[in-house]
This record gives sequence, C-alpha cells and structure tokens, in this order.
Amino acid sequence: MMDVLAEIRRVFRLEMETLTKVSEALDDNYVKAAELIFGGSGRVVVSGVGKSGLIAQKIASTMVSTGTPAVFLHSSDGMHGDMGMIQNGDVVLAISKSGETEELVNVCLYARRIGASVVSITAKPSSALGKSSDLVLYTPVPEEACPLNLAPTSSTTAALVVGDALAMVLMKMRGFEPAQFAQLHPGGQLGKRLLVTVADIMRAGEDNPVVNIKAPVREMLYQITSKRCGAVSIIDDDYKLLGLITDFDIRQALEDGSDIFSMQNSDIMNPTATYVYSDEMAVTAAHIMEDRERPYLVLPAIDRESGRVVGMIHLHDMVNKGL
Repeated sequence: MMDVLAEIRRVFRLEMETLTKVSEALDDNYVKAAELIFGGSGRVVVSGVGKSGLIAQKIASTMVSTGTPAVFLHSSDGMHGDMGMIQNGDVVLAISKSGETEELVNVCLYARRIGASVVSITAKPSSALGKSSDLVLYTPVPEEACPLNLAPTSSTTAALVVGDALAMVLMKMRGFEPAQFAQLHPGGQLGKRLLVTVADIMRAGEDNPVVNIKAPVREMLYQITSKRCGAVSIIDDDYKLLGLITDFDIRQALEDGSDIFSMQNSDIMNPTATYVYSDEMAVTAAHIMEDRERPYLVLPAIDRESGRVVGMIHLHDMVNKGL
C-alpha cells in the first residue's frame, strides 16, 4: 500500500527544490523585466496555454489587484480574433515551460511586430519562445513533481512564484498603499478593514450616550440604560471628554456600599478613559479594544479637530460589521 504522507512529502520536496533552482538562476533579466513593465505606457498582457494559461490568469489578477494594469489573453483565443487585446506599448508576459507552444510563440511574434515588448517565463531559453522574446526569465525545472514527470506541477509553481515576485516588486516600485489596495477590494474583508472608519460605525447623534458632569446621577443612569451601550461619556459644557462611566463602575460603587444617588458623576467616572478619534480606521479601534487582558467593550469617539465627543464605538458593532 502506498505511503500517502511520503508521497505528499516527495511532491513538496521536488517543488521546493525547483524554487531553489529558480532562485539560484535569478539574473539581471528579472531586474530589466520589472523596470520594463514599470516604465511602460501600456498594460501587461499575460498569456499561456493549458496549465500555464491558468497560472497566467492568476498572475494577471494579482497584478491588477496590486496596482499594475494587466489582462489575461489565452494564446489560442489570440490566434482566433483576440489579438487586438495587445497594443503598442504593452508588455506581453508569456508563460511556457517548453517554449515551443505554437499559439503562444505566434502571439509573441505578433506582439513584437506591432511594437509591444515580450518577456517570457520558460525553462528553455533557447526555445522558439525564448528567441521571440525581448527578455527571458529562466526558470529551470529539474523534474516535475508528477510521478510520470509529465503533468505540469513544479514548472507551474515556478512560473506562479516568478509572477508573484514581479507583482510584488512592481507594487513596491509604485508605492502602492493600503488605501489604494482597499479601493480595489471594497467588497471583501480586506476592504472593510482598510476603508471603514470609526465614524462609519460609531453610535452618534441621539444614539450617543453622553451626560454633562454637572447632571444628576439619575440622568447618567437614564443615559446608560436607554442608549443600551453599557457606558456613558462624561462631558463638560463644550462637549469635551472628562471621563467615562461603565456598568462596571456603577456596580463597583454599589458593591462599596455607597449611596449612588448622593454621589456626583465625577465620583464614579474613570477620568483617564481611553478614546479614539472618529477619523481613525475602525480596525485601529478594534486593536485598542482587544489588545489587553480585559478587552474594552466601548470607546468614546472624539472629533480630532474640535476635540468634542461625537460618538461611542462598541465592540459588538464592529463584530457585526465583520471587522
């Protein structure tokens, strides 16, 4: 009976060995390729056939999402009407282990004829593809991980990593920032974490639990219960934060045997309450609340310019928003 784990380890070993070989083969062509794409006036047209075509799709998608204009062109489709996707000034990134894929070679010949540049990722620099390229990114593949040494495995892993490396280098060259990344991923978890501010989810206006420090404790209790936030910001006449009273502070006062109705809000509040600014990222507030032994459930939100208390952010609200 086959040792499944041993076979899985064999595949890992062979693919890691291939990546090591590719890493050792890195040369100045990789630098030139990054500079060519970065300085180009057009897009990156990533092309391949079969498994290499699938890798090409992934590389194009990664480039697009990290600031490099790119598109995928299936080489066979290019030969049947889609060649117009390639324009003067584009860079064709062609992927083929053997470098002898006829459709891909023809795409590259056409691309160079109209003024586009060609960068190939191949294990055979002397192949037809290599000779049709302006730059060859050599990816030596000693052995496919396939037991028959036939199915593209190690070779596609090598091409994928080279594509990822180019995309990440270009991302850095462009000074691509988290906010730009978020703009391209507005619907996902990453977009939420990078775009949503405290102001977007805080309890504001009539839902903001606040009470003046001079108000009676009865008013403070009304605010903390009616707003169902578990806390209330204690403010002065200019809405500046003076402290915070939570359910815990009230219980502590009662457990001490104090007559809470004879006390002042200043006697109960925490005068050094942690707060956040309303224009901060909501994920920043989440880190402040969670990165302590006893997490905060609430944080007052303050307007950075005026210094006024403008809201209250609750941990549950962030969880409900998927942050």
